[in-house]
Amino acid sequence: MQRLSSRHVSKLEARDRSVCRSIALLFLLPLGLCVAVLIRLDGGEVFFVHTRIGRGGRHFRVLSFRTMCPDADQKLTAYLELIEAARHKWIPMQKLRNDPRVTWIGSFLRKSSIDELPQLLNVLRGEMSSVGSGPIVQSEVAKYGHYIRQYNQCRPGITGLWQVSGRNDVSYRRRVASDTIHSRNMGDRVVARMFPGQRDLDVALLLC
Repeated sequence: MQRLSSRHVSKLEARDRSVCRSIALLFLLPLGLCVAVLIRLDGGEVFFVHTRIGRGGRHFRVLSFRTMCPDADQKLTAYLELIEAARHKWIPMQKLRNDPRVTWIGSFLRKSSIDELPQLLNVLRGEMSSVGSGPIVQSEVAKYGHYIRQYNQCRPGITGLWQVSGRNDVSYRRRVASDTIHSRNMGDRVVARMFPGQRDLDVALLLC
């Protein structure tokens, strides 16, 4: 039997990737629509768009389902002024276990990670990976120190080592260590070895 040319194989792989992405979106679209309706009924915008740092230090816009109330900044300021213990935890970690800004539907979306579902669009655009370091904002760069070089080597991910290790219970120092471990020992190459023939199929990785 005649061997397929490398160009023909590449076309077949590209077609397979396109089909898998279409199937993934077909299944996830109804869920996304239901979530959007619930958020809208709760009041405010459906999506939250925020600027994050990606591979190479480039800035990009991340899309998520909104999980906080419209006046989130004012509510956080008032809460930290009132609760000293919360203020001490917020300063080093930038996270709260019982965040007063989170809505009732937002709490469910965060626990189930459904709030990150729109980030599939970032994956499809090549700005994010399904597995990787959590995308950070500009103000967090200083906390990484010289380890920011490791962070910048890989695309940030929808989920990663520190996210599955406890999220709000993980110190920021440990988060930086987790991101550095991912960059040095895992990265895109290890993910590709785990799923041969689907190197760029991050949507398939997310569903595994």
